[in-house]
This record gives sequence, structure tokens and C-alpha cells, in this order.
Amino acid sequence: MACINLVTRVRDLLADVSDVSEKKMFGSLAFMVRGKMCVTAREERLMCRIAPALHQKSIKRKGCTTVVMRGRQYQGYVYIDADSVKSKQALKSWIQLALSYNEELTCSD
Repeated sequence: MACINLVTRVRDLLADVSDVSEKKMFGSLAFMVRGKMCVTAREERLMCRIAPALHQKSIKRKGCTTVVMRGRQYQGYVYIDADSVKSKQALKSWIQLALSYNEELTCSD
């Protein structure tokens, strides 16, 4: 069975979500939902923007780490290794966390 590209899998899961656009960002393809970065994907990992209140619990999950850029840790931004989202359900759970936070951000505008 051929491996389906992680970007394609994310795109498929977001197909029914309204107001999604794609933009190259951070060396990945970012999926913007309602104008806000929600998820980025590249072959080896995802980056999800989640509620900061869920950050510490989330990084305890297999394959999940805090995003660090230029030595700074970003609460609410997590990397998830592609190996940790091989199943549709595993990927869907991370996408749902990111979509939930995106909804919170949109409602607070």
C-alpha cells in the first residue's frame, strides 16, 4: 500500500472546513483557517496551533514536542512526528485540536 503524503492527508481532512487557504510558511505548507494559521504540514511532521492551556498535556503524547524557534519555546505550538499520525484517527485528533483553537481565536476577534 502506498504511503499518502502527510500534506495530502491534512488537506483531505480539511476539505469540508470553510474558509481554508494554503500558504508556504516555515518550510512547510500552512493551512490557514479563517485567515489564521491552524496547521502546517511537511513530509516528516505537522505543526499545530492549539490552545496554550492544553500545551503541557499535549506534549506528553507520543511524538509531540514544543515548537522552538531561535531558542524560544512557543506555548500553543506543537510539532507532531509523522510516525505518530499514521492512522486517520490520530491525525484527525490533532487537526480537531487545532480547529477548536482556531474557532476560539475567531470568536474573540
